[in-house]
This record gives sequence, C-alpha cells and structure tokens, in this order.
Amino acid sequence: MHVLGVREAGADDGALESVVDRVVDQLAERGRVGVVRYDATIADGTHARESMTLGGDVTYDLGVDGDWTASGTGMTVGNALDSLATDCEYAVVVGVPSLQYPSIAVGSAAEDEAGETVIAAVDGPGDLEFDDLVTALEAAEPHQSLESLVARVKQSPRADRAGAIATFTGRVRAKDSADDAPTQHLEFEKYEGVADERMAALKTDLEARDGVFEVELYHRTGIVEDGEDIVFVVVLAGHREEAFRTVEDGINRLKDEVPLFKKEVTVDDEFWVHERY
Repeated sequence: MHVLGVREAGADDGALESVVDRVVDQLAERGRVGVVRYDATIADGTHARESMTLGGDVTYDLGVDGDWTASGTGMTVGNALDSLATDCEYAVVVGVPSLQYPSIAVGSAAEDEAGETVIAAVDGPGDLEFDDLVTALEAAEPHQSLESLVARVKQSPRADRAGAIATFTGRVRAKDSADDAPTQHLEFEKYEGVADERMAALKTDLEARDGVFEVELYHRTGIVEDGEDIVFVVVLAGHREEAFRTVEDGINRLKDEVPLFKKEVTVDDEFWVHERY
C-alpha cells in the first residue's frame, strides 16, 4: 500500500480539505483508498466531530493520544495503516507532521519536517501535477504489514494446493542483556537498486523449491522505533515442513545477501552496526 501524507503549511482549512478531496478522488480511479485523519485537538476535548468520509473507502479519526473517535479505543497512525494495508492500494494521511512517507504540504510555508519527504508544495488543488505526484509516490517504499503479506499469498493461484502458511517477524529489541544501554531506534538504509534486485532474486529462488507456492519478503527502511517490526518473511507451501524450512532460509539469506545498512541509536550512543562489530 502506498502512503501519501497531506498536511497544512500555512494554508487555511478550506485549502487543505480541497487538496485532500482532489487527491482521494484521483487515487480512487487507480485503486481502493483509505483515509487516516489526525486531529491533535480531539484528545483534549476542545474539538469533537463525527468521523468524516472524503470519498475514500475507509476513514479513521485519530487524536493526539491515539484516540479513535469512531470507537473510543486507543489507536496510532501506524495501527490504522496496518488495518488499511490488507484492503487498500493507497492511504492518505491527513494532518501528521514528520510522516516517514511522501507528503504534500499545502500552503506557502512549506518545508521538510524531520523524516519527511515533501513531493509537492501547493496552495490549492489547482496546483497539483497529479501524474508527477503518483510517479513519486509509487517510487517510494510502500507500507506493508504481516497481515497484508499473508493476505497477498492467500491470493496465489496455487493456494488451493497449500496446507501451510509460515511467517517470521523481526522486531527492534531494547537490549540484548540486562546491562545494555536501551536501544531507542534503529535506522536502515539500503543499497539503492542492488537491494531490490537481490530481494527479488531471493524470492524467485525460494519459490522455485518443491512444495513452495508463494513467498513474500519485506524489510523496512528509515527509522524503526523500539518494539516496532522490521522485517517479514511469509511462505505459502504445501506442507509445514517446506514452509518452516523456507521461512528460516529466507530470513538467513536476506540478512546475508541483501545489502542493508543498520544504525543503532541507544540512550548513550549511536553507531553503524557493521562498523562496531
């Protein structure tokens, strides 16, 4: 699922809403669209409104503490994106600064927030160059969840022959031992072009095994916080033996063969792991 942020940068609410409407309508011509709204005033009780639908298929209203007004349960932007990823080709996230996905800034005060890539700065919907926007959006890393990858392998034309789905999830651990300085986050960079080619070659190789029908491999890049998921391997196979074996080989070979570089940031220090060890 491709994620696009839209945030205010000196514009009024009317201009922001008009841009969101236009973007959602245009993306909906290409695939299913989900909308995530973040409103920092919901949680403190100064502003309340019903969940709005802006032409997208799914809309969440999120408050500053993760309150979801449609149900009252705690939810983060990441949780909402995970929920959308199984069914949507696109998600539009409204009102989140420093989003680690391509973003549109609406208004004359546009500038990159930390961790954000502004792919368009506009004053209104008439300024949008939609073909250029989609090209930049689809060139960026998509959002995947374990659930979305499992849903994808279940759509395999050979799924009726499969009796097993095995998965592996790698996550950021705070520390290896009790005396370690806690890790705040990891930052991953990939060798552009080469990493994608190696990942695709590994997927093809694993899927050529007897009894293996579909393999999905996904590794996040950018900043991944303590406790968040980093990497997924999903295998659809005829039996559990091939599924388990292929999952284990898949993660081991991904770590050995795909050029990804990891920086670790602890409470005391930061360092590139390949330089430290």
